[in-house]
Amino acid sequence: MSLTLLYHPLSSFCWKALIALYENGTPFTPNMVNLGDPAERAALLALSPIGRFPVLRDETRGETVPESSIVIEYLDRHYPGAVRLIPENPDLALQTRLRDRFLDLYVHLPMQKVVGDRLRPADSKDPHGVAEARAQLRTSYAILDQQLILNQQRAHGGWMMGEHFSLADCAAAPTMFYGNKVAPFGDDHRHLAAYLERLMARPSFARVLREAEPYFGMFPQET
Repeated sequence: MSLTLLYHPLSSFCWKALIALYENGTPFTPNMVNLGDPAERAALLALSPIGRFPVLRDETRGETVPESSIVIEYLDRHYPGAVRLIPENPDLALQTRLRDRFLDLYVHLPMQKVVGDRLRPADSKDPHGVAEARAQLRTSYAILDQQLILNQQRAHGGWMMGEHFSLADCAAAPTMFYGNKVAPFGDDHRHLAAYLERLMARPSFARVLREAEPYFGMFPQET
């Protein structure tokens, strides 16, 4: 099989790439990486010196593709399916990429800050950084909730960019799922909560969640 994805089933950024692959039924070989295993870590570093996943390896084209957004764009360009994850219209494509960046930078990373702090030793906690991350999440939730309201008012559909499922929804699914665990939406963000329900019902994301379920016990709880 030409495509191999190096990933971990709990990694939120890996979920983003998996959703894109499952959305179009793109054939690939999943290669789960245990970073605690020196050989597996070395194999990942050989492909991606930064040592982060997901990483997509395309043997047919001789390409190694890191970073979830770039993996999705690569798939959309070289292995397109029925669902175009980046619109062909240049202006819509730009807006889709902008929404993807917003979700990664202002929801995904703050969420990971909160989760990562739970893994720190007691004497290395960063309560100030966590408070800042939670504040950023609340601000971002409000902006996204308002965008979903506007989509509804304009009859643009129920996805992040409106009518069509896209790169932005691939980015939103893991951030909304994990974000709601560390900083629940609450009554002020009912549209965001309803959007998460739609995402979880989408077959591509539902499959990701099923495959991750055996590992959810590894998710760090608040102490």
